[in-house]
Amino acid sequence: MADFGGSDLEAFRGEVRDWISANFPASLKGKANPMMREERSKPSADQEAWRKAMGDKGWGVPTWPKDYGGGGLSGAEARVIAQELGRAGAYNPIGGMGVMMFGPTLLEYGTEDQKRRHIPPIVKGELQWCQGFSEPGAGSDLASLQTRAVDKGDHFEINGQKIWTSGAQFADWCFCLVRTDTAKKHEGISFVLFTMDQPGVEVRPIQLISGNSPFCETFFTNAIAKKEDLVGPLNGGWTIAKRLLQHERSGLSGAGGGGMFGQTKPLEQLAKDYVGVDEKGRIADSDLRTRIIHNAIDARAFQQTAFRAMAEAKGNSSPSAATSIMKNAGTRVFQDRAELTLEIMGHQGLGWEGEGFSADEITAVRGWLGGKATTIYGGSQEVQNNIISKRILGLPDLTQSK
Repeated sequence: MADFGGSDLEAFRGEVRDWISANFPASLKGKANPMMREERSKPSADQEAWRKAMGDKGWGVPTWPKDYGGGGLSGAEARVIAQELGRAGAYNPIGGMGVMMFGPTLLEYGTEDQKRRHIPPIVKGELQWCQGFSEPGAGSDLASLQTRAVDKGDHFEINGQKIWTSGAQFADWCFCLVRTDTAKKHEGISFVLFTMDQPGVEVRPIQLISGNSPFCETFFTNAIAKKEDLVGPLNGGWTIAKRLLQHERSGLSGAGGGGMFGQTKPLEQLAKDYVGVDEKGRIADSDLRTRIIHNAIDARAFQQTAFRAMAEAKGNSSPSAATSIMKNAGTRVFQDRAELTLEIMGHQGLGWEGEGFSADEITAVRGWLGGKATTIYGGSQEVQNNIISKRILGLPDLTQSK
């Protein structure tokens, strides 16, 4: 099927448009995906109905294999779905780390049994996952991790601590890097899965400057991971982790979109509402108007580059080191948009709480603060620049020459 245009693709577009019209609750139009919020509340009946409809259809993960509940569609068809969701003011309710990172990795490295057990609940949005990678003494040097997993016959016994475990307080399962061989560094790491509701797992949210707690400290005391939930070979987890991090950067690069942290209204409309318009109906402040246009151009250029990179990747889904470029570019576009949002709102963009500020204004402030972390988590800008330097540009590693 052709990527651009074509009668088949346009017929599919009509099918998508009709299906969204029949299934997307009008009450959710224009609202942000609750999965993108730092704090979460119990979903409404309409939110649950929308999640179930998209999950049953498989369109939440349109390019994943049909055998596991995915849409089994092409990259071009997936873009049509995204475009039509945007046109209808709808969001994709199937998300989180299971979709962005773990699912694609398991599809590549998991056994058939693991894929049958774990992929369908991700496709339907029934279970949430968190990532057990970083530790207090193993941040940028992740391979220095010390959380131990000891072989106990039919299971591994896990002891240690993880930090910056995003969404751990909401998660049902964790995909985790553990040390199974203390004699080796990279070759002594394994990739295991386990439930978060067991007695040996303790989660402590970390409050951030945004006032919310998306990140957590997570402690393991004789926690259990079953042998059938070892992904890949024993001591072979580092290879899988590197692949997963590419998927993570690819997903985080989407932060250039407006839906991150609840920002949904176009900047130009926001500016017209707060700043006003001139006699030609344009944003009254010409300098602000120019900067909004530049941000829109950057966002569109980034989006088109992301589409091209996806199309050029093997199978339209395999990330490469280029995800480091996209991650840096995407987070910059998002942070610029957040800065512009607060500037447009003026003193109303400084509200923390109280009746003098609308919910959107308070969300904008907290989103602006929370967004500061996007250039740190998922690999900081400096880490991404090192990857770009060595793996894309082929430059020498000067840190090793001292």
